[in-house]
Amino acid sequence: MSKRRTVVGVMGAGEGATAEAVALAEELGECISNRGWVLLTGGRPTGVMAAASRGAARVEGHLVVGVLPDEGNGDDRNDTAELDLALFTGMGKARNVINVLSAEVVVVCGGGGPGTASEAAHALNAGRPLILLAVPPLWRDFFCSLSEAVESASDVEECCRLIEARLRKA
Repeated sequence: MSKRRTVVGVMGAGEGATAEAVALAEELGECISNRGWVLLTGGRPTGVMAAASRGAARVEGHLVVGVLPDEGNGDDRNDTAELDLALFTGMGKARNVINVLSAEVVVVCGGGGPGTASEAAHALNAGRPLILLAVPPLWRDFFCSLSEAVESASDVEECCRLIEARLRKA
């Protein structure tokens, strides 16, 4: 019997994250850990990535993974303190593909910039379930127009129910 844990990727804005997105990400990270899932983020100490990691780290038995764009050499480390596992890729934005392919479900929390949009697009291209949590209407309309498989949630509990439903279908 496999002991492999489910990996849920949470993507969103870093430095430009809104206060609402940060609060939702922290709650989402905790919800993910409470269900025994592994949280995967971009690993940086800002915005949605840091908030989701903080929330997940509050739960006993959590596992928080960050896939970082840099090489992590010496003082160049730019990862959030809550990571249990920091994966330094040296790949810059190309690491977005790794984020998506390593997650069984991808959640975009609060929208974001081009990097977050690329992760959402990679999720669709890879056939990964994509859930949009409290994203701007323009994001929701655009990504939902690309695939009927995209789902939208307005709060964390709804998002986690959608994740569970997607995992049951897999």
